[in-house]
Amino acid sequence: MRLFSRDKPKIKIQTSKRDGFSGWLKCTHCTELTHTNELEQNRNCCPKCDYHYRLSSKQRLDLLVDPNTFEVKFEEVVSSDPLQFVDSEPYPDRLKKAKEKSTNSEAVIVGTCQIEGHKIAIGVLDFSFMGGSMGSVVGERLTRTIEFALEKKLPLVIVSTSGGARMQESTLSLMQMAKTSAALSRLCEARLPYISILTNPTTGGITASFASLGDIIIAEPNALICFAGPRVIEQTIGHKLPDGAQKSEFLLKHGMIDCIVSRHELKSKLAEFLEMLTGNERSNEQTKNATPKERKATRKQTN
Repeated sequence: MRLFSRDKPKIKIQTSKRDGFSGWLKCTHCTELTHTNELEQNRNCCPKCDYHYRLSSKQRLDLLVDPNTFEVKFEEVVSSDPLQFVDSEPYPDRLKKAKEKSTNSEAVIVGTCQIEGHKIAIGVLDFSFMGGSMGSVVGERLTRTIEFALEKKLPLVIVSTSGGARMQESTLSLMQMAKTSAALSRLCEARLPYISILTNPTTGGITASFASLGDIIIAEPNALICFAGPRVIEQTIGHKLPDGAQKSEFLLKHGMIDCIVSRHELKSKLAEFLEMLTGNERSNEQTKNATPKERKATRKQTN
């Protein structure tokens, strides 16, 4: 017979630690903790320091475009493998993975839309598709968009983010710099406005071609904008670059860009520029199509 007994405590022991994402992120700029929900509600900007994180092309369109006005164009133009290029893996395999990752068919989406009632042609690059690199399809889609803007007499807006030219297409990729620039020269001759928006990062052949040819060049805060990156420059010249070199604030100070606009104000500022650049043409078109009674009423208001 047992005089004394003691039951073992029923303690649940967790044999394996559950690893999972709690939703909290440490800001890469200010190191403060932020929840992903708060980040999304703030247009992917840190609510503590306003650091601008990258947006996908679809997020960018949702930010800038009036609801239900975007019409995609030239989706039938897709990449092939003309050079049969293979590095660590075949080029078609890379394209397939990029399409799955970004859910886009290429590194740029183009089409027409309205921004606060202004109808425009637009192109938006997506960094999640092979670093937003410019291959022959990116150049072709942008060139067709520029030609469409020229045909329909529309203003043009291009939002850039890219690591440069696509190495898997070699010279075919580099040719797109001249191709897009030549198309933009025809747009300029027709006196149609082109607004270029530079986001983080905009580098390489994109910076050296259409991204720097805007009638108005807008940049987001603290965006890296350059041809070669800071590390490459420092290794080449053997000197350390000044603090903030190749960032949008540095480039504004030295005259490469026209203004820096926060993402929260970008749509309204873009609409303001479009009104400034196209207001007279729209007024003339409205006057031309107006009835004599409407013209008389307009003259009275002006006087």
